[in-house]
Amino acid sequence: MIGSANLNIMIKAARKAGRSLVKDFREVENLQASMKSAGDFVSKADIAAEKILREELMGARPTYGWLAEESGETPGEDPTRRWIVDPLDGTTNFLHGLPHWAVSIALEHKGQIVSGVIYDAAKDELFFAEKGAGAWMNDTRIRVSGRHRMIESIFATGLPFGGRSDLPATLQDLARLMPVCAGVRRWGAAALDMAYVASGRYEGFWERRLNAWDMAAGIILVREAGGLIEALEPRGTILESGEVICANEPIFDSFAKVIRG
Repeated sequence: MIGSANLNIMIKAARKAGRSLVKDFREVENLQASMKSAGDFVSKADIAAEKILREELMGARPTYGWLAEESGETPGEDPTRRWIVDPLDGTTNFLHGLPHWAVSIALEHKGQIVSGVIYDAAKDELFFAEKGAGAWMNDTRIRVSGRHRMIESIFATGLPFGGRSDLPATLQDLARLMPVCAGVRRWGAAALDMAYVASGRYEGFWERRLNAWDMAAGIILVREAGGLIEALEPRGTILESGEVICANEPIFDSFAKVIRG
């Protein structure tokens, strides 16, 4: 699949940052098992990956805006285009030596996500999509699952940690969902959860209190793979609300009805 110049820039940047993270990931298990030393190391790995992404993306398109987890937002000379970047989605997994984390890059144009790349460097799975060009994983076109029945479907979410205020709502979601589905997974990387919906590995995903960089690339992946995606509040905007629900088309209404209560 030959994409646009912007998509190729994004793929190149994701792979370069991914190589840096893989190198650092091999060192995580060699650290002393103290949260401070390991946490500091992962922060350095995260910042180094974001530096690579900024150099690659802004070097190629210096007039675009920038929004990223570590460095925040920088308006661009071109107010219509913005990079939205998460250099390491799944930081806690990375910290614990779990090989489930990703580099996520999206390009926003006039408020709409038009390109997205999610790179699972540990498994060398590159998910990408561009408006009107479908969704892909490496060299293979991907589509959402074709399952029609909730009881045969598995779903993904994030479980609030550290006393977050959205824990009660999520526990209520699980109480309604688990009796009517085949299972719920919590793998700790929202970008990959959305990529897995796009590739048919999950039937659906929902989560609250996410940041724009957690979701942006996943939005276009799900849409271009034939899925439906909305804010949890149906009239809301996904990136502004920080809440998302997505699924294949046959399942979406039943799934959304359960989650929205």
